[in-house]
Amino acid sequence: MSRLAEFRKLEQQLAAQLAELETLKNDDGLKKEIEFETKLRDLLGEYSFSLRDIVNILDPQAGKGRKAAPVVAEKTTRKARSVKVYKSPLTGEVVETKGGNHKLLKAWKNQFGSAEVESWLVK
Repeated sequence: MSRLAEFRKLEQQLAAQLAELETLKNDDGLKKEIEFETKLRDLLGEYSFSLRDIVNILDPQAGKGRKAAPVVAEKTTRKARSVKVYKSPLTGEVVETKGGNHKLLKAWKNQFGSAEVESWLVK
């Protein structure tokens, strides 16, 4: 983009912003807000209060910073798994496990079937 084109583009943007500023200057709502803010700041200065003091007076909970996340009930821990003992009637080998991820137990289940191996559970 040439310097001249860039200059003209910026000039147009500036003109648009100035027009928007003039519109805001004539807005009655904005004038009331500015007047309110000025009077509020004068009043705060007169009584040596800050905006934070006023917020704490009006809403004490807001002055404590970010609100903590709602308290969630404590996590319930799972019941510990009980130890299962399997004894092979063929070899007499014993497997103690809390889960089904035991190497020898898996081998037995593949060889003899899950139902058969479950019948080897020692009570």
